[in-house]
Amino acid sequence: MPVSKTRSRRTRSRSRSAADRLAYDVEAEWSAADLALLEELHAAEALLPEDAPRGLLSVRLSVWTEDTTSPVRQELDLRVLARQMGVRVVGVASDLNVSATKVPPWKRKQLGDWLNNRAPEFDVLLFWKLDRFVRRLSDLGTMIRWCDKHHKNLVSKNDQIDLTTTAGQVMVTIIGGIAEIETANTSVRVTSLWDYTKTQSEWLIGKPVWGYYIDEDDAGNLILSIDPEIHRALHWCRSRALRGGSANRMRNTLVRAGLATESLQTSSLLRIFRNPALMGYRTEIDRATKKAVSVLDRNGNPIKVAEGIFTEDEFATFGAALDSRSRKKVAQPSGDTKFLGVMICEDCATNITVKTTRNKWGNYSYLRCQKCKGGGMGIPNPMEIYEEVVASVLDAIGDFPVQTREYAQGGSARAEQKRLQDSVAYYMAGLEPDGKFTRTRFTKEQAEQTLDTLLEKLEAIDPESTQDRWVYVHNGRTFREQWEFTGIQGMATDLVRVGVKCVVTRTKNPDDGAKTVKLKLQIPKDVRARLVIRTDEFAEEFEGS
Repeated sequence: MPVSKTRSRRTRSRSRSAADRLAYDVEAEWSAADLALLEELHAAEALLPEDAPRGLLSVRLSVWTEDTTSPVRQELDLRVLARQMGVRVVGVASDLNVSATKVPPWKRKQLGDWLNNRAPEFDVLLFWKLDRFVRRLSDLGTMIRWCDKHHKNLVSKNDQIDLTTTAGQVMVTIIGGIAEIETANTSVRVTSLWDYTKTQSEWLIGKPVWGYYIDEDDAGNLILSIDPEIHRALHWCRSRALRGGSANRMRNTLVRAGLATESLQTSSLLRIFRNPALMGYRTEIDRATKKAVSVLDRNGNPIKVAEGIFTEDEFATFGAALDSRSRKKVAQPSGDTKFLGVMICEDCATNITVKTTRNKWGNYSYLRCQKCKGGGMGIPNPMEIYEEVVASVLDAIGDFPVQTREYAQGGSARAEQKRLQDSVAYYMAGLEPDGKFTRTRFTKEQAEQTLDTLLEKLEAIDPESTQDRWVYVHNGRTFREQWEFTGIQGMATDLVRVGVKCVVTRTKNPDDGAKTVKLKLQIPKDVRARLVIRTDEFAEEFEGS
């Protein structure tokens, strides 16, 4: 749970602060010698031929501490390797504090952007060591297949890896298998530590539930202590629940009091209220229910690790009060709210959603926002509003073509261009005075005709076709026609994807109290480009990797 205040505690590692993990500053991290070497490498790159292979450097660290190989060292090593290979560096994808086990290359913030959106801009991907790149054999296989499809190469500074040879691909697979075994062994060690910790009454590792903080006793052992302010706040929440108060109002009060941040969700607060850890017990998440449950010792009793904020009786009555209120809510049909994330309130800028209540005539549905008082004047007959949104969207962008982005390689066109250029040079040299084609009139005329043909073919090659690039393919449909098949849900998904909003304004006539609803579409200027469907190649071709 995000809280606004922190407690001082013993530093357990030398890892950097959250702000430092986002990026590293060149002036702060690079020494004078590093910058001098970087300048030398840039100068060497300037001497490379125009058609030199283009290299992308991948820099990654799981935890950036003072003891790990720094991002600067990795980048410089890779730049030196690129110079040795005659490769021009076109970019550096630096992903710090990113686990290779949990996050595959195509899902990392910087490297993922290069792989998914900027693939035409590089030819070879260089990384410092294979375990800096991937730690799962399946992820490695995915990347090998992707490189093969897009004609890219993988090169490691400290491993013998080269995808241009069969032996190199075999070596990559072997090394990747070793890395996965190492990862599995690490996982076993971590799991064993957690399993041991669960059986102990002392606090060894882990993050305590909201209301506790990690402290030290006189002997220097880690213990859990109760935050007195949050202790009072939790008991206040319990008293409100016993009087029928809503969890949403409790959440707002905690935020105003400075005990929680705006990012706290009511659902997260309810999970804390129901966590047995508030009684001082050690807990774990049940995989089936996804709820916190007490860890039991060998005798079947909960393991006590701290003084409880609530007694068992207080915790039980708190939970019963929350259950009683939740049973009063009318269940909404699944998917009842249409255009979620598209329709927003003009006054509070929150999503317009469907609310269903029950009265003596049955269930009654209306639209409301999230923060305006009383829902900001409910809008009856949601379907009529949905139909008006559909009509407005169709008028604005319904006739735009449906296009899909596809990857086009320029390798074959480059090869043909090079062949024609070499042939033109050959015939031009032969037609020079005393050249091989000037000895007879017949050979000269034949050579001139062939040269003209070659020049026509060379001129006909589109320079753009010689480059790796993205092309946009029209499938013959407009979005109006596509939405006839996908319906409102398909339209809403596309609108959220491209950032289209529908601002809802509600006014009330002071004379008769009648409500007036106005809708206004907010469409990005580059909506045509945003509407282009960018398929996730990794999800499609390598699903399950």
